[in-house]
Amino acid sequence: MNSKSLLKSLYLIYKFSIRRLRTSYASYGRTQKHPPPEKLSGKTIVCDMEGGLLRTSSTFPYFMLVALEAGGLLRGLLLLILCPLISCLSHEVGLRVMVMVCFLGLRKDKFRVGRAVLPKFFLEEVGLEGFEVVRRGGRRVCVSSMPTVMVEEFLQGYLDVEVVLGRELKVFGGYYTGLMVEEEEEETKASLALEELLGDEKVGKGGAVGFGSYPNSLRKQRLFSHCEEVYSVSEAEKRRWHPLPSSKYPKPLVFHDGRIAFRPTPLAALCMFVWLPLGFLLASARALSFILLPYVLSIPLLALLGMRNRVVTSSPSPRKEEEEEEEARSSRLYITNHRTLLDPLVIAAALRRNVTATTYSVSRISEWISPIRTVRLTRNREEDKRRMKQLLEEGELVVVCPEGTTCREPYLLRFSPLFTEVSREVTPVASETSVTMFYGTSTNKLKFLDPLFFLMNPFPCYEVEFMGRVPTGSIAGEVCSSYQMANHLQGEIGRLLGFHCTSLTRKDKYLMLAGTAGVVDADDKGR
Repeated sequence: MNSKSLLKSLYLIYKFSIRRLRTSYASYGRTQKHPPPEKLSGKTIVCDMEGGLLRTSSTFPYFMLVALEAGGLLRGLLLLILCPLISCLSHEVGLRVMVMVCFLGLRKDKFRVGRAVLPKFFLEEVGLEGFEVVRRGGRRVCVSSMPTVMVEEFLQGYLDVEVVLGRELKVFGGYYTGLMVEEEEEETKASLALEELLGDEKVGKGGAVGFGSYPNSLRKQRLFSHCEEVYSVSEAEKRRWHPLPSSKYPKPLVFHDGRIAFRPTPLAALCMFVWLPLGFLLASARALSFILLPYVLSIPLLALLGMRNRVVTSSPSPRKEEEEEEEARSSRLYITNHRTLLDPLVIAAALRRNVTATTYSVSRISEWISPIRTVRLTRNREEDKRRMKQLLEEGELVVVCPEGTTCREPYLLRFSPLFTEVSREVTPVASETSVTMFYGTSTNKLKFLDPLFFLMNPFPCYEVEFMGRVPTGSIAGEVCSSYQMANHLQGEIGRLLGFHCTSLTRKDKYLMLAGTAGVVDADDKGR
């Protein structure tokens, strides 16, 4: 037999094998869309993440997030340029191209996008109908075409999936090479892991149930062959799925990181790159307005430049002119929940007066360009108390953020009670922000860019509401401790904003997002 005949025979065998796998898959129930609830009770669910859990099977947005957040703008731009080519390639080849662009040269031990960034976008794309199917199972196995480092933290940390069968990446010298382990090798390992998990749950013995769209790879097809029944859902049906409400998240999403605030589909990513030059110029103009102009001029100009601000004052009755003059001469302590580094600036603009902001260590660059005075605290309780008391004795209007760090989601972190020990009265301020393109907070070392990214949004919005003065020694006329007062004001601000109060702290945030206790370089410490 010559080589040409041999190649033809191998091709026919391969084609026949594919046909057998498809026929086998169809015989396991492909015509049924959703398994009945009674079929799932106590069973092992083998779910295709892209095909049975997310509302769309496109993986491009998640690779774009990896490219932008872990690799930078140039890597993201390269991936966007290659998008038309990737769409013309087969699923496996296109996947390998995206992995090469996104992962080549990244340090394995520094890769945290899968833990800190992607879970938010995965949760927002989970379909309620698919989630209900997976949730009803006894044990959960998820198969994904994406690398394990992208999906494992989300599936195990937020959906309680026991086994994650993703693609493995090759590493050399602690750096990703941009290459994946061969599919045949991964298939063998995944099959063994699945068989070990299933044990006696095999075909004919009340075995596992598979759920997802028709597999786009041999690996997924063969993994589904371990299931007694497989239920399929089409892309058209998934587009009609409802997004999973945040109230049904198995684990609340309190912390997440990254600059991108939108799902970067090809069109959305293209719009972002087109906007970047104009956004930078617009952010610079907004920043200069804050820094150089008096509030009577900067506030209207910022409104013309697209920055929306809303100020609400909770005042039970109009104040007399004498009272306002006395208040203007007196010291005052404002406490606010922490949304961005611009919180004190917005409060100062609302008051039309400069204030002093106490910080726990913003970057030196942020201090240099700040139009208001900033005073660093040391995280030494007695020393910080002394500094704040001295400022109040000097007649300063001081802004304090008791959370000690920013939080993006509608949650309040635990309030430090220190502010209750330096002033007899405080004025709580409830702050909220909204962005559409970039987040103005981060946990990386380039924190001096946080205000710039916030101001680069097309229409950034700030809302602040001033509450009435509150005595720090009593609640409703009853004497209270400093901790009780801190918890009380946390609850009041949370109620006003509609936020949930938590006992989480700055340390919890940085341990989750950065793997540290929040202690970084002295020149660029985290808030």
